[in-house]
Parts: sequence; C-alpha cells; structure tokens
Amino acid sequence: MKKALLLLASAGIAMSASPALAQAQTQDRAGDVQVKVLMTGVLPDGEIDSVNVDLIGLPAGTDTAASDNYVPTLAVEYFVTNNFSIETIAGTTQHDVDASAGALVGAEVVSNALLLPATVTAKLHFDGGGIKPYVGAGGAYFMWLSDKPGADTVPLGATDSDLSDEFGFVLQAGVDVPLGDDGFGISLDAKRYFIGTTLQVFSGNTLVLETDHNLDPWVVSAGVSYRF
Repeated sequence: MKKALLLLASAGIAMSASPALAQAQTQDRAGDVQVKVLMTGVLPDGEIDSVNVDLIGLPAGTDTAASDNYVPTLAVEYFVTNNFSIETIAGTTQHDVDASAGALVGAEVVSNALLLPATVTAKLHFDGGGIKPYVGAGGAYFMWLSDKPGADTVPLGATDSDLSDEFGFVLQAGVDVPLGDDGFGISLDAKRYFIGTTLQVFSGNTLVLETDHNLDPWVVSAGVSYRF
C-alpha cells in the first residue's frame, strides 16, 4: 500500500513539474486519425421475442437463432482530444436464421441475410503504460441489404421475406497496443449491441408470419492499426 501511495505521489509530482510537456503531448495527439484493419466475429442471438402474425401455425415452443459470421472490417477513428475519439466501422456480414427449439429445430427460416451494421461510437481512452485501454458507447442502425426465404419455408408457400431496419445502442471496450513510435499497433475490441428486427414472411401478397427478434449481437475484433 505504501509503495502504491509513493508511486502515485511521484507521478503527481512529475506531472505538476512538467505541465507544459503534458499539454504539448495532448495537443500533438488531438486531430490524429487511426485506421484499423480487423478480423471480426459477429455473434448474434436471434431468438423470437413475440409472434404478431401466424397463418402457418408455428408449433408450440418454436424459437430461432441467427448464425455467427466472421468477416474483415475497417474502423476509422478521429481523436478530438488526446483521450476522446469518435469511431465508425465499415463492413457487411451475412447470416441465416434457423429454428433452434421446438418441433422445427434446424429448419432454415431466412437465408443469406446481408447486414450493414452502421455504427458510430464515442470512446474514452486511458494510458495503461504501454497499452491503451478504452471504453465507448454510441448508436447503430442495422440495414438489411438483402434476404431470402429459408429453404424450409419455401415448400410451405413462402415467396418473400423481409427483415426490418432498426436503430439500436452499442457499448464498447478494447485496448490498443502501440508497436514502437511509428504509429503502428495491435487492437483488440469488443462491442455489445442492443438491437432487434422484425421478420415478415409473405406468400404472394399475403403476410403469413410476422415475428419480432432480439439480435443483441456480440461483435469481437482483432487486428492491426495505424495512427497518424
């Protein structure tokens, strides 16, 4: 405990003795841009929250799950100050939705649903001495670019399916690890989205099934970064 207090006191003395240097470092980093190339795992839930329309007679206990997907993504981050930044990500991810419980386990409900998860977060960075952890929060808009009726719904007469675009909220945490002084580094990142979607299945022009789903995906990433 005494050592910890001594270290804290020493750090405080050093900072108070060189405020101009600390201010200069902060000013130097403000305005930086960081670009990250990441490999990302998108791990959604996809369970049914409610059934609004059911003309096909879903068996009791039916539930669904969305498949995981692993894709490359690009993140671009602007540092407003030394410790505060705004980040957005670019990339698409594709999922199937299958029955996960009940008599229809394994039946494909939605096929090749292509998602663009537009996301903007505000991040607070900390100096961990060689590593730079951060936390963040922001908003997201899930846009479904395409989707098809699943292989097991087509024989039942399904001709079209539609997943609704929705706004949601996201929490974020991660760490940046600089590799030397040239701006290169390694980044680890985790996001938890709180967002859902409504699935509508049509037979011709008739809405035969409408269900609300909790997606709430975990999105975990690892990759390389460059700050300039």
